[in-house]
Amino acid sequence: MSLRKPEPVQVVKQRRDLALRALAEGVPYVNFLGITFDRRGDELTGVLNFDEKLIGNPDLPALHGGVTAAFLEVTSIITLSWMSLWDEVESGRLDLASLEQGRLPRLPKTIDFAIDYLRPGLPRDAYARARVTRSGRRYASVHAEAWQDNRDRPIVQAVGHFLMPSEER
Repeated sequence: MSLRKPEPVQVVKQRRDLALRALAEGVPYVNFLGITFDRRGDELTGVLNFDEKLIGNPDLPALHGGVTAAFLEVTSIITLSWMSLWDEVESGRLDLASLEQGRLPRLPKTIDFAIDYLRPGLPRDAYARARVTRSGRRYASVHAEAWQDNRDRPIVQAVGHFLMPSEER
């Protein structure tokens, strides 16, 4: 019986970071909005990096409602995809070279996405987390919320339902 030698922590961290970067940067809309992701273990936080183009009402000024909704939807989709890829990333079975070349796994498709706007988004960075409330082979439900300076004061929250990609890739 041979015991597999554990990989160095740095190798695992690098594999996780490369997989997440390839996943997020492979979606052009994510790049256009300036969304990045901070990863701590398997938990993701979306970061909407402020840019003047994101302002919807210059009189307030406030982030455009469509931008904040898209931010939550993107965070939900990337979180679902990350959750689906986690075992492959951890085991080393995921082919990072193909991810870096743009051969991404199929992403979940939005069935519906209900938004609750709670307060105006100010002209600064915003953060979001998505929590998967149900995940099956074909369907998943997600609750997401975004905040700026204080996580206990979200600016927007949403509930979304998604069609998960088939196992055949």
